[in-house]
Amino acid sequence: MRNYQHILALVFAVKEINKNAHLLPNVTLGFRIYDSYYSAHWTLHNAMRLTYTPERFVPNYICSIRNILSAVIGGLDSQTSLHAASILDSYKIPQLIYGSAPVRDSKTPGHFFYMLTPQETLQHAGILSLVLHFEWIWIGVIVMDDENGERIAQAVLPLFSRHGICSAFLVRIQDTSEANEAVFLWGINISRKIMESQANVVVMYGESFTVQFLWFFPYLTALEGNMQNKQKGKVWILTVQMEPISFHYQRTWDTEMLHGALAFSIHSRNPAGFETFVERRNPFSTTEDGFIREFWQHAFGCTFPNAGVSEKDICTGQEKLNSLPGTFFEMGTTGHSYSIYNAVYTVAHALHAMSSPRQKLSTVMERWGLPFPKQHSWKLHHFLRGMSFNNSAGETVTFDQKGELVVGFDIINWIFSANRSLHRVKIGHMDPEVPLNHAFSISADAITWCRWFNQAQPISICSESCQPGSYKRAKEGEPFCCYDCIPCPEGKISDQEDLNDCSTCADGHFPNKQQDICIKKTVTFLSYEECLGISLVCSAILFSLVTALVLGIFLKHHDTPIVKANNRELTYALLISILLCFLSVLLFIGHPEKVKCLLRQPAFGIIFSVVLSCVLAKTITVVLAFMATKPGSRARKWVGRKVTYSIVLSCSLIQTGICTVWLATSPPFPDVDMHSVPETITLGCNEGSVTMFYCILGFMGFLASVSFSVAFLARKLPDSFNEAKFITFSLLVFCSVWLSFVPTYLSTKGKYMVAVEIFSILASSAGLLTCIFSPKCYIIVLEPELNDRQKLLRRK
Repeated sequence: MRNYQHILALVFAVKEINKNAHLLPNVTLGFRIYDSYYSAHWTLHNAMRLTYTPERFVPNYICSIRNILSAVIGGLDSQTSLHAASILDSYKIPQLIYGSAPVRDSKTPGHFFYMLTPQETLQHAGILSLVLHFEWIWIGVIVMDDENGERIAQAVLPLFSRHGICSAFLVRIQDTSEANEAVFLWGINISRKIMESQANVVVMYGESFTVQFLWFFPYLTALEGNMQNKQKGKVWILTVQMEPISFHYQRTWDTEMLHGALAFSIHSRNPAGFETFVERRNPFSTTEDGFIREFWQHAFGCTFPNAGVSEKDICTGQEKLNSLPGTFFEMGTTGHSYSIYNAVYTVAHALHAMSSPRQKLSTVMERWGLPFPKQHSWKLHHFLRGMSFNNSAGETVTFDQKGELVVGFDIINWIFSANRSLHRVKIGHMDPEVPLNHAFSISADAITWCRWFNQAQPISICSESCQPGSYKRAKEGEPFCCYDCIPCPEGKISDQEDLNDCSTCADGHFPNKQQDICIKKTVTFLSYEECLGISLVCSAILFSLVTALVLGIFLKHHDTPIVKANNRELTYALLISILLCFLSVLLFIGHPEKVKCLLRQPAFGIIFSVVLSCVLAKTITVVLAFMATKPGSRARKWVGRKVTYSIVLSCSLIQTGICTVWLATSPPFPDVDMHSVPETITLGCNEGSVTMFYCILGFMGFLASVSFSVAFLARKLPDSFNEAKFITFSLLVFCSVWLSFVPTYLSTKGKYMVAVEIFSILASSAGLLTCIFSPKCYIIVLEPELNDRQKLLRRK
């Protein structure tokens, strides 16, 4: 008797039609009501009873022309409608279904189903839109443990997954109308799984009786003795078949469980006079209602007068239906009652159209193309398809050519008061006449949430959103909605929340410290305007002036013994080469141009080769001069300018040949370095061939090593003008500088690579200048009396 209002809707519609002299004149519409008891046996039995005269059970035989079956309004659950169809289809009797849609396949006789509920795909799209609207991506799903539930699970779960929504759990429930110990244990396990889940949103695809399962949750939790830890609020999203009804023994149970639930409901409106009709129901004055007494006893907990009943338990008839809790009986029309009301009117309008004189049987026969029995119910199909009329509630009822009612969903917010009264607040709608992606509309501000959430919009996610600068990495063995947030690797960014991967910045941009945006790189090179460039230029000019000064001193005192010693022309060549070394630094500073890039490394290599070859020639001159002083020495023929000039010329030509090959095969060129330094675009010179660059350095290292070795061996030769010990120390400085240059150069990036090379040029050249020429300048300038051969010999 939980659905007593459905019966009243049927009776009310039939009474209205029979009073309408224009709709079915001279025809009285009647009805018979049978209970399926959720049993296939009883469904088939009662379907057979519908097809013959009520007074006698004689299948396939009608002995009364007064009671002709025109159509059947199917049950709430899909199995009832499906079982009934196996009988009704044999007689071509149309069945209007206001409950769940039967599962149709190649064996389903679904040709004569007329659906009074919106299309299932529209409901799936509505639930998806609702979940996405509130950004709930971690939800639980409950379905019935039957063929229909399995079909829904296979359709809905992939749909959710394609839109980034995952299921925390999938629970299959059974009919719990019969309570026993096994059912209670099963219910405790199910309720524990649901209530302990971190998902705050649960979508329940159920039948009309499944809401009663939810009323048990608080009591099942209490049975475990741990209610405070496990009982918490959920946002329940309920499908169209589910109504907030309860068994009679649940009449006073707590309704907090479903307070704030969001339910999809068939669009409904109260027909005029329906509530008045309901209010006037009375078990004593209503004689034709065979259900009212049983309903009254369950609803009000009383019994009708008979022996052995106390007066306080007797039903008086003064009880008011509007005083009943909303979970037991509602005065307003529910979605299912409204569907039944429309179903009765649909059949009446189809009968009216079929009885019109303009409709000829031959036309129908021609349309169907088959011989049909004389029973008129088969004719009704033609008029049911495409049926459209206005009902007494002021709404248009329209069926399409598939036999489906063109109707949308109302999205209802269930609000329960302290006295268990139910308020249905319409918060949204699904429009069936627009594309699915535009059918959903909702007013979120009108929603009353479960009290657990303190009227704040609930959040239902498995993992917190990954902020910009990080990306999602799925947790192994868990749904894709569960993930860890990992910082972006160096050089990459994520500029949005919840990205699956980080991206590389476009050329000319680099990530900021938070790695959430790309910043445009600045163009840089070692320029004359910056402090580093200015200091290096000043150092080069200063050392050049000092070298020029030393050269001037030597030119002025060119006739003195200390200048003449060890080949005066070689000394001038060495000073000029060192001067050019300092000036070559200017090729490394400033905007890199083609000519600069072509000249700077070859010039550096050739000039330094001349410097080192001069140093080597000087050292060899000292050694040969000492060896020539020994009696009978063959070294005398090697003493002279030819040997020194040959050494300088040959070493310089070798380095020049290396540079020529370099320039001919893979010359340096201006280049843009986008990646070495993340924050900048470095303008510089690409060496073209790194191998040739290191060949130049290698040859310089060879000359320096040979010169150092010879100078080291000759450093203690007895000669007043012996330069070997000064050359030894200068080459020690030179080699130290260039040995440290290689690792430093390789570990430096951008314009600082150029600065390291410039510093090495300046340091090594200054070392040679200082160590070789400072002692001589000291004697020439400050101790000129020592710059005399006779005095030096007398001192010795």
